[in-house]
Amino acid sequence: MSLIASPQALARKGILSMNRRNLTYIQRFNSRENYPKADDKLLTKQLATAAGIAVPSLYRVVETVGELKALDTYLRDLDDFVIKPAHGSGGDGVVVVLERRDGAFHRANGQTVSIRELKHHTANILHGLFSLGGQPDRALIEYRVQFDPLFEKITYRGVPDVRIIVFLGVPVMAMLRLPTKASNGRANLHQGAVGVGIDIATGVTRFGVCRDQPVDVHPDTGSPIAGVQVPQWDRLLEIAASCYELSGLGYLGADIVFDSTLGPLMLELNARPGLAIQIANRLGLDQRLGQVLRAKPEPGQEPAKRALLAKRLFDAEAQPAAAAEN
Repeated sequence: MSLIASPQALARKGILSMNRRNLTYIQRFNSRENYPKADDKLLTKQLATAAGIAVPSLYRVVETVGELKALDTYLRDLDDFVIKPAHGSGGDGVVVVLERRDGAFHRANGQTVSIRELKHHTANILHGLFSLGGQPDRALIEYRVQFDPLFEKITYRGVPDVRIIVFLGVPVMAMLRLPTKASNGRANLHQGAVGVGIDIATGVTRFGVCRDQPVDVHPDTGSPIAGVQVPQWDRLLEIAASCYELSGLGYLGADIVFDSTLGPLMLELNARPGLAIQIANRLGLDQRLGQVLRAKPEPGQEPAKRALLAKRLFDAEAQPAAAAEN
């Protein structure tokens, strides 16, 4: 798929534009009253837990500046953890601590921070420095996902995640996001992570993109990124499909991570998922969303059945291979 083309040419290939995404899908299928279920990570975690979907354990919620005096106590028994804003976006404001050693906290990016610096960072979270709209926020202290060695050859330091776009409860497109040195060990495409398209039917990786350019190998490890089997793929599709009922959002992105001992964990939801996933898959979202509309999923259908529907609708073997390359 060419990355430079006219809007008309992209539309003919089924490429979803931002305007069409906003007007045709988000505005129509996402009620604003349901946005907090995705925008508020604490609420998302609570809803997921109630629905039986595994998430990283929550250790503590810091809500007021006065609580910062006790941050030492909150962290006393934790050697590794994550501090993040409840209303953050794009990975901003997230601090991942790998270990406590020699009186300092060692971060995933190789830096060390003191308890004083952690208090300052948490205060910034509370004051809304990283939140949507700059509103006062809460800080979440939660379990640090343990790296799964399966992805060791195709990632740099951080934990990869899987983004799955879900439409009317049906998974329609997926990509594996791989941290890089440029992204500071974060699975964030805007910061330089690699996005790798995943075949919905099989869970096998296909194509890659980094900073809007096609790539075939990880920029830091040099290992090929295609042909990797994502583990427990059927389970991931079911988790993503379940997020439709959990959130009430007709069009959403579900982010799932792999823990070496706990398996798949739902990390967060996005009510306005980005469009780079199309470049990673070299396929258009608009075409697939139309297929779901024509399939007319039954109301109340079980997530597992919708996951099977996705595999049937988007089986790559049923699509001409050239379609993904043109």
